[in-house]
Amino acid sequence: MSEQETKKETSLERRFFLKSTAGIALTGLGTTVFSSELQAGTHWQKLNNKSSDKHFWKKVKKEFRLDKKTTYMNIGTTGSMPKSVLKDYDKNNYIVAKNPWDMQGKFGQWPYVSEMISKIAPGFGALPNEIILSRNTTDGMCSILNGLHFEAGDVILTTHHEHVAASSPFHVITQRYGVEVVYLDIPVYTGSNEISEQDFVDIFANAVADYGSRIRLITFSHITYKTGTALPAKRICQEVAIPNNIPTLIDGAHTVGMFNLDFHDIGCDFYAGSGHKWQCGPGATGILFVLNNANRLDQYWSDRENPLWFINSSLGHADYLGTQLQLQYIGNDNYPAKQALCDTCELWDEIGRQKIETRILQLSKLCKDLLLEAFPNAHFYAPNISELSSGLSTFNPYDDQHDLPILTAFRDKLRENTGFIIRTTDFKVHSSDVNDSHALRISTHLFHDEKDVFELVNAMQQIYQTI
Repeated sequence: MSEQETKKETSLERRFFLKSTAGIALTGLGTTVFSSELQAGTHWQKLNNKSSDKHFWKKVKKEFRLDKKTTYMNIGTTGSMPKSVLKDYDKNNYIVAKNPWDMQGKFGQWPYVSEMISKIAPGFGALPNEIILSRNTTDGMCSILNGLHFEAGDVILTTHHEHVAASSPFHVITQRYGVEVVYLDIPVYTGSNEISEQDFVDIFANAVADYGSRIRLITFSHITYKTGTALPAKRICQEVAIPNNIPTLIDGAHTVGMFNLDFHDIGCDFYAGSGHKWQCGPGATGILFVLNNANRLDQYWSDRENPLWFINSSLGHADYLGTQLQLQYIGNDNYPAKQALCDTCELWDEIGRQKIETRILQLSKLCKDLLLEAFPNAHFYAPNISELSSGLSTFNPYDDQHDLPILTAFRDKLRENTGFIIRTTDFKVHSSDVNDSHALRISTHLFHDEKDVFELVNAMQQIYQTI
């Protein structure tokens, strides 16, 4: 590195170095059926009290077994289990393999699952009977969308930036019931335009005014996986949906483990999220929130005798058991995986979910600021304003936004030559666009630090100069 480059990086560090200021919210870690390495009590509280912020996050980073030869920044696709969680996950799988029948009285019974859920529900601002441990976001989305009692002529409001977890069941219910799905063109930041929370609220409010009582559901991604834009979920629910008696289903694939969520405060009826992404649990795990046994749905859909069918359940016929148990019970399940998810949730609660959210957003802002300085003429798609920002940063350094091969080559060379792992993403700025736009997508998480971000941007500059 030249003397001039060294001075520039030092200057950037002074200007962009960010420190976490949020406090830690702590919860105790109770015992489970199995031995647990997470019985740390107030370990993280003591560490935070004794350590500098930089030292604290350095300790957190050591909790992960990520390959030191690479810098993994694609948490938006999948995360990495902490060492202590992985250790117990392996141990619990061994216990089940050694004594399968003995587990019938432990894993195979509801009280065990109920105990797990009771420990983690407060961390999401939910009551224990409102949380279902699902297989992933798609599982939760499909359970609700395919279970709702739609009829011909009903309208679903959504956006043109939804994941296939929503668009696929939309296709099914459109063909099966004659439902009309309205894909709203949400604002997309392009680097030169200004967008705000109010823009999103107005778009949904205007659509409700247009379609009126035909609207049976509003569903949208809390954070769009395509650009990393965080939608104002609470305002959409409380200013648009609730006053018009419309239930809401939120795709929270990228918020569980990233944001300090309070489902009751948001005001949604259903919320589906992933366990394996930002929450860093094992694959095929997720969180599904159902507000108060879906009782509000009975009010909103009072003209339908049975508003929600439990299609993904081994107990769909047993209404006396209640919504949670009916949705939770799908026959033989992967309980070691669900225990591992709960272990990561408890770890997040102990570190402090607000502290984690603050850290992620600080690193994300640093990333966006440095990219803008390094690539002033690039196209940026993730807003760099607090109310719409997330841990995802998306941009395209090239003029042609439709040239996927050059962006794929950039991504691959970045990994091969520098060890940084990110991904590409595609989307339409406007739903009427003929061709997709493409961008590089970067994830900043709690196991990253400022040095990772600085080195990523420097590596991107090097790759850009070689292509």
